[in-house]
Amino acid sequence: MTRHPEPTAAGPGHSPDDHQSLARVRTLDAEALLVGILEHTGIRLTLLGRAPGGQVGAAYVRWPDGRDGVLTWWPDGSPASVRHLRLTADLLRLARGRGIPVPEYTLVAELPDAIAVVQERLPGTRPARADGALVQAMIAMNERFAGLLADRRDVPVPDLYLRTSGPGFCVHESLERHSDRTRRLLRRAREVGAAHPGAMTGDDLVHLDFHPGNVLVDASGRITGIVDWDGLGRGDRHFALVTLRFDLSLATGEERTAARLDGLLSDLLDPATLRLYWAHMSVRLVDWSIRHHGPAEVRHWLGVAESRIR
Repeated sequence: MTRHPEPTAAGPGHSPDDHQSLARVRTLDAEALLVGILEHTGIRLTLLGRAPGGQVGAAYVRWPDGRDGVLTWWPDGSPASVRHLRLTADLLRLARGRGIPVPEYTLVAELPDAIAVVQERLPGTRPARADGALVQAMIAMNERFAGLLADRRDVPVPDLYLRTSGPGFCVHESLERHSDRTRRLLRRAREVGAAHPGAMTGDDLVHLDFHPGNVLVDASGRITGIVDWDGLGRGDRHFALVTLRFDLSLATGEERTAARLDGLLSDLLDPATLRLYWAHMSVRLVDWSIRHHGPAEVRHWLGVAESRIR
């Protein structure tokens, strides 16, 4: 089964053209990116190897002074993307100042056709499985983002892309073309979006791809890092728990953990808001599976989607 696509920033109302919307997302070419960094910044980084997980890709690198980092990239080098990445770096500094284990962005390099990002490599490893203890730790960690952006009205509220296609994810055209079942899901998701046009509310820092593949833990299971901040925004931190709930549908033998999280979501969110967040994740994951995976993945995410949206 697929992990979640990394949501990225785009201007409001952006909709990809027909050719771009159905294309596969480009993946990281670490060697070429390091050449570009050297040519345009004079910084020589050593490639250590590919990092596990992720859909677009990341790589481990080493600075000349021996520090280890994680290399990622944005193929869109637009001014809007540069602003988003610099804002992300600023917000992660804010979270770090509150003692939350998130990485520092140590380099944001504007290259001719991409933006290279090198961030701090945090200690720990990705958890082997998404069990009840990890989920409880993630829920507790997510609470630490509450109210973090109360004084940051410059941080945008994420678009959930239920009324228009998203920029590289939540692509409506793929659902329109795939099957009667995906068209029904898209139609219902658009109805949910039209009934709740205000999207998110709140002043929390929201991680838009909050699942076990984006946390690091030590040998005792303590969370030592929350990574992959390509998608973030100001709004309702409980959105991240819906993302986590979707991921739990992939965890074999964790039905009780998923049921407990379902109960928590019902307590925390009113039905309309839960339906809104569920619709976004449904479109996002069904679209991604159509374009990047296969029929089994599409059927899986349709089943999860239809458990709350019919």
